[in-house]
Amino acid sequence: MGMFLGIDASASGLTAERLRMDVISNNIANANTTRTERGGAYHRRYVVFEPRVREPKGFERTLRRAVGISRQTSEGVRAVAIEEDDQQGPLVYDPGHPDANAAGYVEKPNVNIVSEMVDMITAQRAYEANSTAINSAKAMMTKALEIGK
Repeated sequence: MGMFLGIDASASGLTAERLRMDVISNNIANANTTRTERGGAYHRRYVVFEPRVREPKGFERTLRRAVGISRQTSEGVRAVAIEEDDQQGPLVYDPGHPDANAAGYVEKPNVNIVSEMVDMITAQRAYEANSTAINSAKAMMTKALEIGK
């Protein structure tokens, strides 16, 4: 078990939450975009995460087997994809709009500003929690070094 595993896990959380905040910011910025490069209205995006796992080695593996703990351990999180929500946005009747279809309806983005702001606050809180965990680990390491003096 390494001394820096907790810091590594929290650092991966910082990176993941920063990416999540960037994607959410992009969603908010495009909340009124009715025409994209691919055509059609903007569709909100979201980040897909998965745990980073590793196989323990040496004494750690032996100790985990003796205690009955699973073989793999988590070392944080990583982003595997940025997916697009393919749900259609609301249709608004506006025949004078340049992106209106033949019936006069314009597809608006499927971005809900309120839920995006809630997601942004959640990502910010998770970022702060990971930052606090890193600072706590650093403080514990400093105290451990002081004990050795």
